[in-house]
Amino acid sequence: MPRKADAEKKFIYATGKRKTSIARVRITPGTGKITINKKDLNDFYSLETLKAVVMKPINVANLAEKYDVIATVKGGGFSSQAGAVAHGIAKALATTSEEAKSVIKRNGLLTRDARVKERRKYGLKKARKAPQFSKR
Repeated sequence: MPRKADAEKKFIYATGKRKTSIARVRITPGTGKITINKKDLNDFYSLETLKAVVMKPINVANLAEKYDVIATVKGGGFSSQAGAVAHGIAKALATTSEEAKSVIKRNGLLTRDARVKERRKYGLKKARKAPQFSKR
C-alpha cells in the first residue's frame, strides 16, 4: 500500500512488482526527470518500448512534467524491471488525486501482473515439457 507524504517529507513512496523484480519508487514535485538506479531513464533503458512502459502511467494521468521519479529496482530482467517501475509509479500517482487514480485504474495500471514462471514438475524436463515418447 502506498504511503502518503508526511508534512516534512515532500515525496510519495510506493512499491511496484513484476515477476521477480521489485521497484521502490519515490515521486516528488518537479520537472519530469526520471531516475532509475541513479541513472537517467535514457541511460538505463536503450529500448524505446521499455521507456514507453515506464512512462505509461505518467502519460495516462497527464502528469508528465509535474513530478520527478526516483526509483530503485532489483531482480528479474530488463522488461520485468520496467514493469515493476511502471507499477510503482502508478501506485504513487494514484495517491496524488482521486482523478488521477480513476484514470490510472481505468487503464489497468494499478493491477499487479501476477504471472510468474511455473515450477518444474518431477518426471518432466521443464514445467510442462515431457521427455520424448517412443512406443518401442
